[in-house]
Amino acid sequence: MWKEFKEFIMRGNVVELAIGLVMGSAFTAIVNALVDSIIMPFIAGLSGNASVEGLAFNFNGTPIYYGVFLQAVIDFLLIAIVLFFAIKAINSFTALHKQEEEVEEEEPTAEDYLKEIRDLLAEDKISEI
Repeated sequence: MWKEFKEFIMRGNVVELAIGLVMGSAFTAIVNALVDSIIMPFIAGLSGNASVEGLAFNFNGTPIYYGVFLQAVIDFLLIAIVLFFAIKAINSFTALHKQEEEVEEEEPTAEDYLKEIRDLLAEDKISEI
């Protein structure tokens, strides 16, 4: 039983999932810091208020805090925008790096040289006619 458990734990997808979870939580901390420290103070400077959590109305003497919901939606949208641009930048960098690797890999082979010689000889025969 211990052997089966050890095999289960050491499967590639379990380890990759654990790494993804740790990286995701670290990335979440970065995104939250960006939103809380830079974007929200900027919005507060423009609008005069960075939070709408205090918004409420009374319903039969009971306050309904709809501002909490609005703030959650605003936070979600801001985080989604930051993630969109971060992933877009990462994908652009990855595509650029992949193009550089493809350019490096396209070194001519002996077959390429032979094909080029064949084509030149064929052109030479056509020009003689």
